[in-house]
Amino acid sequence: MKLTRSSGILLHPTSLPGRYGIGDLGRAAYTFIDFLVEAKQSLWQILPLGPTGYGDSPYASFSSFAGNNLLIDIDALVATGDLSSDDVANVPDFPIDNIDYGWVITWKVPLLEKAAHNFLKNAPPERKAVFEQFCLEQADWLDDYALFMAVKAHFDKKAKKENVSGATWNTYWDKDIALRKVDALEKWQTELAEEIAIRKVWQFYFFRQWQHLHQYANERNIKIIGDLPIFTALDSVDVWANRELFFLDDEAQPTVVAGVPPDYFSETGQLWGNPLYKWKAHKAQNYTWWIRRIAGNLRLVDILRIDHFRGFEAYWEILANEETAINGIWVKGPNKSLFKAVKKSLGDLPIIAEDLGVITPKVDKLRSRFGMPGMKILQFAFDINEAGELGAVNKYLPHNYEDSECIVYTGTHDNDTIKGWYDKCDQKGKELIHRYLKCSPDDDIAWEFIRLAMSSTAKYAIFPMQDVFSLGSESRMNSPSTLGTNWGWRYQHEDLKIDLTKKLAELVDLFGRDPKLW
Repeated sequence: MKLTRSSGILLHPTSLPGRYGIGDLGRAAYTFIDFLVEAKQSLWQILPLGPTGYGDSPYASFSSFAGNNLLIDIDALVATGDLSSDDVANVPDFPIDNIDYGWVITWKVPLLEKAAHNFLKNAPPERKAVFEQFCLEQADWLDDYALFMAVKAHFDKKAKKENVSGATWNTYWDKDIALRKVDALEKWQTELAEEIAIRKVWQFYFFRQWQHLHQYANERNIKIIGDLPIFTALDSVDVWANRELFFLDDEAQPTVVAGVPPDYFSETGQLWGNPLYKWKAHKAQNYTWWIRRIAGNLRLVDILRIDHFRGFEAYWEILANEETAINGIWVKGPNKSLFKAVKKSLGDLPIIAEDLGVITPKVDKLRSRFGMPGMKILQFAFDINEAGELGAVNKYLPHNYEDSECIVYTGTHDNDTIKGWYDKCDQKGKELIHRYLKCSPDDDIAWEFIRLAMSSTAKYAIFPMQDVFSLGSESRMNSPSTLGTNWGWRYQHEDLKIDLTKKLAELVDLFGRDPKLW
């Protein structure tokens, strides 16, 4: 994948403003694209778009193929007649600067159910025909997904009545449906036919709305960068419908799980808990599931970032009964055989490799072999060595970029904001930052880092929206290895000030980041 010198912003759609408690695919998303155009930005990077589960993380989705129904634009459903204006006359007084997921789900899901009921009952034949065509085209994942989510809703209600927490498909469902016995599949498909149809309508809503938004962006020369987690959530249709591709025992319990060893983010590592792939089983199927997964995501976006790329070369395997990620071992991944199969089936792909963490020469070799650009994080550039100086060979320092075919970020969704990170630096660290950037304590440090990214030789420069707004740690998107306070940040309509568009546009002009110039 060859990059053209450009810049852009990292912002997940949930962070968009609006009156329904969570960002969605409605008017604010189109306004944000207009802002990017005015600011001469060419890239919009998002997080995974799938339906979120426990902890509200986009990296722990119920499906690798489905869209998040919480992102559906309610106003669009009013416009099509699936909802009435009375249905949205009394919207709760949701927080405007963060997401209360529990409240949003409690209010929005019944509204979406009502819209789907109305669609199935009253939609004109031409709309029904488009819906039926969508279901036919997406059947290879949609049928299993809709069934899984309908059955899950049934058992979640039962678990709530019985005061059972953590009721996943492999711990709480009836064993026959958990293990996908043929008679059980037929039984639940019949008993939950209406609930299954509703979930298919939701996916129809999501994909139609996203398709329109994506087209709007492309028509204005904005490319959307998506995100694909390397692992899937245990409580997902991916694992339920493909048990033979994961390390599960006869009772569908994981035997080993994913994570990373102690690193920059955590002294005890990160115990993600995702079930690990049986790569030999994937290879025996010629990696068909992975090819479908990548192809499906690339239908939604223009470029795809694969999270935790190093796991394809070797991954950190942890016994399922461990409480931290410390006691794990490195196990070889599929390496080049996976990407050779993907390339043979789909051709050269616009894929970015998230190559952060413990990166070995073998990981670099794998990434380079398939022409996948890597990532540079400016916050990581300012680690101070034992002598109290900047590490001269730190690969994240812009003057050390040997290859311009990379993406430089001020920070990612897992990092603190630049202002929050800077405020936590000690005095010597701040002095070194001032020397390198040639700035003073009175300067806006977030914009100094945006300028540094824009001026670098990296072909792509991307910065979180929080840094554009010069916000502190209170606006951080995610703190790895923590629960309860992540994924909730939102901005407000009035935050998109004209001076921000001018400042970004000036930097694009100054540092040659208009792709039309190349």
